[in-house]
Amino acid sequence: VLRIRGYRFFFFRNEGNEPIHIHIERGDGYCKFWINPIALAHSSGFLAAEINNIRKLIVPNQEKITEAWNEYFSEK
Repeated sequence: VLRIRGYRFFFFRNEGNEPIHIHIERGDGYCKFWINPIALAHSSGFLAAEINNIRKLIVPNQEKITEAWNEYFSEK
């Protein structure tokens, strides 16, 4: 969906029945954020400061992520 500052933002194909969320990975770090409202669902390998930075990247892209989710899962 997005690549920002070395982070890859993506969906898994089989998750269209869950609320809108985004997976993020970089290096050995991985996390999942719910989008509406923005909230951390899971994290491993990222420090708290990095999670906060990821959240700050999601905020201005919240609408884009939501639109991409709706488009992606409406095709399934």
